[in-house]
Amino acid sequence: MEGLDTLTRSLAQRTPDELAALLTRHAEPLSRRPAPTRLRELAGALWSYETLHHTVLHLDHPRLHLLAATARISQGLARSAAPVPAAPTAGANYQSLMAHRLSFPDLATEPVPADDAFQALGAVAPGPARDAATTALELLYADGLAAPTEDGAIVVPPRTPQLLAAHDLGVFTPVAPCFPETAAPQALAPAAASLRDESQAAASALAAILDRLLAALAAQPAALRKTGGLALREIKRLAKAAGTSEARTRLLLDLVLAADLVALKRTPAGITAVPTGAYDAWLAEAPGDRLVPVLTAWTGLWAIPTYTPFGETPTALVRGEDRHAPALRHALLKALASAPAGEQPPRLPADLSLPAGPSGAPDHRPDLPALLDAAAWHRPLAVVGEPLAEDRAAHILDEAAFLALVAHGALTPLGHALLAASPADPEVLGSYLRELLPPPVGQAHFQADLTAVVPGAPSAPLASLLSSAADRESEGHAVTWRFSPASVRRALDAGHGAADLLTALAEVSAAGPLPQPLTYLVQDAARAHGRMRVLPTACCVRSDDEALIRELAAHRTLQALGLRAIAPTVLASARPPAETLEALRGAGYAPALESETGTASVERPTGHRTGVTSSGPATAPLTLARRLLSG
Repeated sequence: MEGLDTLTRSLAQRTPDELAALLTRHAEPLSRRPAPTRLRELAGALWSYETLHHTVLHLDHPRLHLLAATARISQGLARSAAPVPAAPTAGANYQSLMAHRLSFPDLATEPVPADDAFQALGAVAPGPARDAATTALELLYADGLAAPTEDGAIVVPPRTPQLLAAHDLGVFTPVAPCFPETAAPQALAPAAASLRDESQAAASALAAILDRLLAALAAQPAALRKTGGLALREIKRLAKAAGTSEARTRLLLDLVLAADLVALKRTPAGITAVPTGAYDAWLAEAPGDRLVPVLTAWTGLWAIPTYTPFGETPTALVRGEDRHAPALRHALLKALASAPAGEQPPRLPADLSLPAGPSGAPDHRPDLPALLDAAAWHRPLAVVGEPLAEDRAAHILDEAAFLALVAHGALTPLGHALLAASPADPEVLGSYLRELLPPPVGQAHFQADLTAVVPGAPSAPLASLLSSAADRESEGHAVTWRFSPASVRRALDAGHGAADLLTALAEVSAAGPLPQPLTYLVQDAARAHGRMRVLPTACCVRSDDEALIRELAAHRTLQALGLRAIAPTVLASARPPAETLEALRGAGYAPALESETGTASVERPTGHRTGVTSSGPATAPLTLARRLLSG
């Protein structure tokens, strides 16, 4: 209780921005609990076992060592300070013996002088160890994993000894190991310009794949299985539409769901995945800004979508339960970032089978055991002793290469920008991506062979216009569309007039007037369009009595049905059968419902079910912080 009081007082001394930053860092575990209404409740949530378990996975080597050492000292002080209970009397019952046993304090509750904690780490004298321990203590305070008393002592969560008792943390190492520790002099890393070019090409390809994937979902929402997740046929369909592999389609689907570009919607036929309203705003953004929410979502994803454990069926759009994945992902990127400039990490043996790289061929990866050794310093509990760590790391690196964060086994400048950004302030990432990816192109070059070429990433309006009247034919540094009679007819079916379509295409032409073959194609398609008409109708009213048919067509009460005579004995209604029947009966007639085979149908009332409504958006961290501090 005293520890929670100390933490509560510490939280009360923060500014709203500082408390909001704390809430943002712990957003994932705190979202699984009721929102706190008082600072005391927030302190209890931060020191709950579930939150602690999640948070310690993201502690680096110095913070974890300092927290564990302080907890051990605090537990020892608590045991020595507690009065020894009287021994049970002879013949005491089981309950008395258990009460005597449980009366010994086993939780850390005593404040620990900071110098005692530093001494346990061998960090008393000035130097790297002392600097690392001091920085670690400040970060523990900032994260709410420790709280200072008025005299400067350290209070840690009481469950920390239980949480860390099973982990062998090894010897305190104040400085992160460099990856690799030794590198062959002749193995030079790719030049910075080469890494940037590789990252730019991969990021451009990623933006195009995302565009096609979300467009395919917008055109035909994907249905989920009753047991959850997408069926394999849906993944294959979307992978074909996006132009990438099924594994990477699963990755992108999970990312766009986490980035709120796609939502799961309940319909009478089941649950479907459809783009959200944020997708429309996303379409209007520049290519670089489009990637920001997707890459940010990858850092916190509780899954490795391209990795499927043995015996499980690969799927997508399911709630991830791999809480180690974000910490392992961060540790690998941090280890790659520590590689000295001018050196290249040692490579894996050429005969080692790994998943294909972004181009479809096996990508060059660093030596995974050496990389994991370096990564263990950054997130010890997510790396050390974890089963299948190498296999999981290989898939994470493959995802990072596909997302333009890693190239040739080295971290790209985009990867460095992602590490420097924070979920609360992704502007560092957005600024770099806007510089990395050129602005979208708003004009096209129309050719006499009925193609339109866009030298770069097309803007959303240009892509929409060309896709409405032509078929996208190729991707790459330039995007090509091809016009055909069928594609132009598609535009005319969508409501374009020939003159309007030619005017719109001429406005986006980079070389002036449109080629004559394209103009002739549109005009020829327009002359043949509409020579026959399809009448939209919801149902028909049939009667052998032609006089009754004429009476119904002229009936003023039935004007809302939009009845039109299409034969002497048939009327077309613009309203569905149920509404048409109701209106006819309301006007005093006695119609019967007929099936598709011409026989009378028995009308049965349909059952209605209420869909699950989603809860509102989570409270903004800054708003919650101000509310807690004002209470």
